[in-house]
Amino acid sequence: MRSLSVFCGSSRGRQPVYLHAVGELARVLASDGIRLVYGGNSTGTMGALADGVLEAGGQVVGVIPEYDFGQGWAHEGLTELHVVDSMHERKARMAELSDGFIALPGGLGTLDEFAEAITWLQLGLHHKPTGLLNTAGYYEALLRFFDHAVAERFLREEDRALILAETEVRPLLDLMRAWTPRQDQGWVPADGPAA
Repeated sequence: MRSLSVFCGSSRGRQPVYLHAVGELARVLASDGIRLVYGGNSTGTMGALADGVLEAGGQVVGVIPEYDFGQGWAHEGLTELHVVDSMHERKARMAELSDGFIALPGGLGTLDEFAEAITWLQLGLHHKPTGLLNTAGYYEALLRFFDHAVAERFLREEDRALILAETEVRPLLDLMRAWTPRQDQGWVPADGPAA
């Protein structure tokens, strides 16, 4: 992996453990020569991650919508900054620039970006590893929901297996590096193909 999109928050969260995980990810990305692609903001865990990668000598590409840029939220010290027209274009550009996706703890925007990336993978629109950094168990309820969706036959087990998750940075990156797409990747209803 040469480039990773990381979805994270415009807030820093309540617990110091979240910023600690951001710092660890920043150091690992820079030391492994993996370029960070992210939402371009200077605030929250987004800004902290960009700062950490840059301070460690890594490269950071921001992709920010025109609205956010106009509000003055863009990080000014990035390797590259792409200003796009919309959130939809932001997600598409980030996908183009990346070899995989990680969601850190975050709010609705982070969840939206992760859900779209994993849906595109399920549909076979990309073939890139997609994972959750489950810092301090932040995503446990979401992971249980996915298991519940399998039990209720709204999600196939093989599609549930597309969602990689670890509590620490290195194990998650190792999972992502070892991941290979299924040959038959593409959407099939959870109760099987139509008769």
